[in-house]
Amino acid sequence: MPISSELADRAPQDRPAQDLHTEYDHVRRLFEHYCSPLETEDYGLQAIPETSPAKWHLAHTTWFFETFLLKPFLPGYQPFHPRFEYLFNSYYNGVGEQFPRPQRGLLSRPTVKEVYAYRHAVDAAMHDLLARDLPDRATIAERTELGLQHEMQHQELFFTDLKYNLACNPLFPTYIEAPARDATTPSVELAWQSYSGGIRQIGTTPQDGFCFDNETPRHRVFLEPFELASRPVTNGDVLAFMRDGGYHQPALWLADGWTHIQGTGATQPLYWIRQDDAWFEFTLHGLQPLDPDGIACHLSGYEADAIARWFGARLPTEFEWECAAQAEPDGAREEAHFVERGHYHPGHAGDHTLFGSIWQWTSSAYGPYPGYQPAPGAIGEYNGKFMCNQLVLRGGSCVTDRRQVRSTYRNFFYPPDRWQFSGLRLARNGG
Repeated sequence: MPISSELADRAPQDRPAQDLHTEYDHVRRLFEHYCSPLETEDYGLQAIPETSPAKWHLAHTTWFFETFLLKPFLPGYQPFHPRFEYLFNSYYNGVGEQFPRPQRGLLSRPTVKEVYAYRHAVDAAMHDLLARDLPDRATIAERTELGLQHEMQHQELFFTDLKYNLACNPLFPTYIEAPARDATTPSVELAWQSYSGGIRQIGTTPQDGFCFDNETPRHRVFLEPFELASRPVTNGDVLAFMRDGGYHQPALWLADGWTHIQGTGATQPLYWIRQDDAWFEFTLHGLQPLDPDGIACHLSGYEADAIARWFGARLPTEFEWECAAQAEPDGAREEAHFVERGHYHPGHAGDHTLFGSIWQWTSSAYGPYPGYQPAPGAIGEYNGKFMCNQLVLRGGSCVTDRRQVRSTYRNFFYPPDRWQFSGLRLARNGG
């Protein structure tokens, strides 16, 4: 069952030990539940360096708890395997060397069975640690919460990576059968919401509940008046862009974007397939007819920028997006989220809140907020060292855990990336 909103909103150091036990169990079991439809052969797939095998995600999230909690805090703890620190370290240079990322799919050993044994052994040790009244219990609680939030992020990556890996198979495998479709929702006309300019507060503080360090510190920005579209761009909008030759008009594209699509030959979004004069889209439910009113997804930052220009609009800045999100009505995030209903698709454009359908590209470079300070040690490598050459995305997607969908959450990817559930919402200057 989902963790209650009351529990999710409480700071980790203020929770009774049993609450943290419960949350730990929930998150860890949820990942294994997500893996339950897989066959053994599915666990090792890695189609490109940017994706990782499901087995690696299961082990890496376990490595996080072992490395940052059990080894430093549980007296007498012995690592499950002496080489797992090397195999399942992602990018923490302060911990040590890492097995090459592009070769994770070559790791037939440890087996899937052994990885699950690793998880369960670490789970038992974590319960032992959380049950002890140690002098460092506040730090232990904070790191446990970070580890759980980290695991939620890898659960999201599990879906995005699995989808890309399965899409390479001409059989178009199905991860899970599609649920019965609701009655067709009428298409939603694009409208514009106006926002006044002025000085706005952006970001958050740990006192407001869990946040990643890149969401801090809270600071002021000045915004000019702007407008934001009432809904994300749809598949039908992208089809119109394509019919107008959008992928062949260099004036619509940033120079790097034009060079990129010329090199890749892209003429449609990722996972779109033309068969018998009709468009289909590969999803985690297999190959499905393309829904013109569905939310356009798996667009790169370059594609998002070009589509916005074609509309005579632009991408919002991350600060404009957050300002608009602060005005969302209570409950919007709950209504927008699809994963816990069994849907692994961005949904219909009628579901047009700012939260939980697709990650929305912004024009903002991913960088530190004024006064940003990463945590000391290897934990500080979590976000700060990636603040270069990437763009910020906002809003969460249909595969983001609902407890992470918030107005201040900053995701970040390189402009060519499109295997994530990413799309766009148009912006333009206000009057």
